[in-house]
Amino acid sequence: MSNANTAKQAVSCSSAFTKQDKPSFLSKRGAGILLPISALPSPYGIGSLGKEAYRFADFLQKAGQKYWQVLPVGPTSYGDSPYQSFSAFAGNPYFIDLDMLSEEGLLEKNTLCEVDWQNTADHIEYSALYENRFRYLRQAFSQSHHMGTTAYLDFCRENSFWLDEYALFMACKSYFKGVSWQEWPEALRLYKKEAVLEYKTLLQEDVDFWKFCQFAFFSQWKKLKKYVNDKGIRIIGDMPIYVAMDSADVWAHSSYFQLDKEHRPKKVAGVPPDAFSADGQLWGNPLYDWEQLEKEDFSWWRERMKAASMLFDCVRIDHFIGICRYFSVPAEDTTAKNGTYYQGPGMKLIHAIQESTGNAEVIAEDLGVIVPEVEELLKKSGYPGMKVLQFAFDGRKDNDHLPYMFGRNLVAYAGTHDNDTLVGWYEGLSEAEKKLPSEFLNIVDAEEIGVASIRLLYASPANTVIFQAQDILGLPREARMNHPSTMGGNWCWRLLPGQLDDSLAGALRDLVSVYGRDPG
Repeated sequence: MSNANTAKQAVSCSSAFTKQDKPSFLSKRGAGILLPISALPSPYGIGSLGKEAYRFADFLQKAGQKYWQVLPVGPTSYGDSPYQSFSAFAGNPYFIDLDMLSEEGLLEKNTLCEVDWQNTADHIEYSALYENRFRYLRQAFSQSHHMGTTAYLDFCRENSFWLDEYALFMACKSYFKGVSWQEWPEALRLYKKEAVLEYKTLLQEDVDFWKFCQFAFFSQWKKLKKYVNDKGIRIIGDMPIYVAMDSADVWAHSSYFQLDKEHRPKKVAGVPPDAFSADGQLWGNPLYDWEQLEKEDFSWWRERMKAASMLFDCVRIDHFIGICRYFSVPAEDTTAKNGTYYQGPGMKLIHAIQESTGNAEVIAEDLGVIVPEVEELLKKSGYPGMKVLQFAFDGRKDNDHLPYMFGRNLVAYAGTHDNDTLVGWYEGLSEAEKKLPSEFLNIVDAEEIGVASIRLLYASPANTVIFQAQDILGLPREARMNHPSTMGGNWCWRLLPGQLDDSLAGALRDLVSVYGRDPG
């Protein structure tokens, strides 16, 4: 990588770029709702790809919405964050619908309620899932006759790039009691061919189980996506730019990351100190070896984007800024104070992404400190960036999160999964801080902020507007999805059955019509 020591040494992300000649659905006015799969109602502790997902699609259609945005759908690890996954390609086994498996004859439905899945219907108990969910999935696997079917063999062939290594990774994690792959025996940790073959033979049945979980997930996802798309709704999926250290991706593809000869990280990801954090943020994700990736024409990223484009109609790349420049922190450090900016791959990677996404589109999560190189990259890529209403009220009249500053080619949010709910955010402001948003939105209390914000953003020039389901419902801060840089208690909120009703759908459809965001 470049030995540049400051961001000023990062070269401009410049390269000729020609947009693909294909119609862009994001270029037309539309609206959508952000609701993670995990947050759907379910009697089994967490949202799934079952009937409530179909009901939500029905609600979106009744409400005149064009988009369903979800958070990453990969298998989660310690901390339950969808942004720290065991695989950049696999689906979360928790999302496999147990009732559907029962309908296939793979589970006895009357046994599914033997577990106390949840204390309250609006809160996920991840410990109950961890302790019980895989017992049922293993029962379904033992009853299944999928392995010789054409559908399964086709699935394995179509996903051969990642499926075998992921299944072996999970089988090994189970065998070694869940510890990180960095604590496995040396030959296996270093992904030596002989050790890989040895453990694949030893753990073959468990490898087959993890493949079954992926087959079940993607089979259910494919059916749901068709149902959603047939209603004229497109799915926006979130893709973290970085992958977790404890993942099949880093274990099996160590040469694509900044690791030493022992496959330990040399540098890790984070963000520098700022007014909110004197130490910065130490994310800990391994950094890419962009030079090596470029030598191989970004083949791993091409496969990743191709897989994401099969899952989603539109891929939102989280921390898009990292494609242009990234913050590198010595792996041994305990804060991000000593980090350094380096040049990212820029348009070289954008070209590879464009050539790999087929008919899917891309949204760039460009929040944070924007520098000219990032603005240039966003402009050349043609991707819509993001604006967030909660960031608009710092008193600057040229704040680009103010709706009157919006252009058309962007996605506007009231708040994202990392923000408080609108009600919680407003109630948390001091009386002095409330003055500007109150006047701008023409409200006097928190109960009004939801409808006022919908009207404001729907009326804005932004082609696409997305609201969290919590904000559509006017829920308090207890419904917040995530508190960044904290561990525990996040990703737990869930929708209650029937909470999104026909009356609310009708009201949203009226607003969609008034502000020219009708489906079609």
